[in-house]
Amino acid sequence: MIQLQASIMGQSYTLACKEGEQAALHHAISYLDQKMCAIRDAGRVKGTDRIAVMAALGIAAELLSSQQSDGPFAGLTIAEWKQQIANINSVVDQALAPQENLF
Repeated sequence: MIQLQASIMGQSYTLACKEGEQAALHHAISYLDQKMCAIRDAGRVKGTDRIAVMAALGIAAELLSSQQSDGPFAGLTIAEWKQQIANINSVVDQALAPQENLF
């Protein structure tokens, strides 16, 4: 295993990866950093936790929509995907709301 230093939204991380997979990990880090920074810069979502969840949901939706599957989300329209993501966002907002008062 190789340890790499990474920066995501200005936060430093030490990550481990298999030898030969460094380029793929760097690409993933860059992609995630871009997504998270875009969400932060839009100003609608506050807090690193929420930004990370929103970025993860967006990336998951991209992945799922690019795959053909027979799963429960197969065949959804873009509008239906957006509604599913909005529903998930609502659940995340409700779950994290009590934590907002701690800071």
